[in-house]
Amino acid sequence: MSISRRTILKGAGALPLVAGNFGFAAFAQTPPAAPGAVEVPPILFVHGNGDHAALWITTMWRMESNGVPRDRMFAINFPDPLARADDTKPEPNKSSTEDQRRELGEAIKELKRRTSAPRVALVGNSRGGNPIRGYIKSGGTGDVSHAVLCGVPNHGVYDWDSGLNGEFNGRGPFLRGLNEGESEVTPGTAFLTLRSDGIDKYAQEDGRFVGKPGTPTGVTAEGPALKGATNLVLGAVDHRETAFHPRAFREIYKFIAGREPERIAIAPEAEVKLSGLVTGTPGGIQTNRPVAGAAVEVYRVSADTGERIGGAVHTSQTGADGRWGPAPVDPSWYLEIVLTSAGSTTTHFYRSPFPRSSEIVHLRAARPLGPADAGAGSVVLMSRPRGYFGLPRDVVLFDGKEPADVKPGVPTDSLSTLRLSAAEAGRPVVALFNQERIVARAWPASENRIALAELTY
Repeated sequence: MSISRRTILKGAGALPLVAGNFGFAAFAQTPPAAPGAVEVPPILFVHGNGDHAALWITTMWRMESNGVPRDRMFAINFPDPLARADDTKPEPNKSSTEDQRRELGEAIKELKRRTSAPRVALVGNSRGGNPIRGYIKSGGTGDVSHAVLCGVPNHGVYDWDSGLNGEFNGRGPFLRGLNEGESEVTPGTAFLTLRSDGIDKYAQEDGRFVGKPGTPTGVTAEGPALKGATNLVLGAVDHRETAFHPRAFREIYKFIAGREPERIAIAPEAEVKLSGLVTGTPGGIQTNRPVAGAAVEVYRVSADTGERIGGAVHTSQTGADGRWGPAPVDPSWYLEIVLTSAGSTTTHFYRSPFPRSSEIVHLRAARPLGPADAGAGSVVLMSRPRGYFGLPRDVVLFDGKEPADVKPGVPTDSLSTLRLSAAEAGRPVVALFNQERIVARAWPASENRIALAELTY
């Protein structure tokens, strides 16, 4: 039976090797600080369109903090995470629904082999729910005990007669095939959907979020719900927060573990090691394909000024597998991670302290400097990968002001750009989002450098 309710919660995510044609991440450095081991099936996390495994860092930390062993959690990296415009026609560096279903199947098989578990739990955000549903429906229910679909456009982002071969068209053959029948879920696997109470940009009645303002999409806020699943409304969370918000974690954990989590806060570790992949954007297209020969430097910086404290605490160069690290850091340190690779903008990532280890601190160089940056002495970006900036829902201040390039209303923007004069190069820039505060330093654009304050929460 389908259930709909609101949940309110106070309080506020390895790739040792790339296996087969997919990358999945394992945490295997130190045992988690947790109240006790929890017997749950292995969990495989599945990212969305254009994304990568790193978005699950905070979710995995919270799982570890509740006793889920690190080596029983994995996060897939689809090599080509962006969907094709037409699912039936190949596009360079983009994937079809069948590509992702096959790659997910390989990851499930490998996770079962490594853990000797008969079944696994799958958790997907946005597009990540499509291969989950496709795999289960095509005979995979015996491999999957639980399927959690977070902000997944299960009935499409739009429902139109045009573009029927688009993966996100609710009227197209792909989604019609998944949704046919009296029940929209496959018997034998427990399904949970998590959705927003009206502010998910991809579950809107007006087409302005898909480039057709004033045109009805044929989709409502209830689009992510499925007949036959447990369907929960989380409240005023945006599209990404349906997966990465603490409220979402509570429901994911409870559904898979069968009990409430003992904590929502992330329990810090005494020793932290960070590593990840450097991935490329050929032709401006986001991929999770490794970049060889990239240099990564890690510095401890001042929380108040962003200035470096001493020399680099870690330096490495990626090989053919694109891996960087491991970098030992203190869980209280604010960090600057510098990525330099041929043909890309040198990117200075400024990050909040990492309370726990992670092997999925993946890095993609910032966008190239373009015509809009002409005349700027420095370019500083503020990014929120695990959610959007909601105005007036959130406190969002960039260099002391509410950013003009963040639209109010339904949260749609996760990146803000600040351009400074040449005279301001080197000065601190504060990025503030609710309770997370990062201080970046402005680097000279003339040296093909961009500073990026990347929010964790």
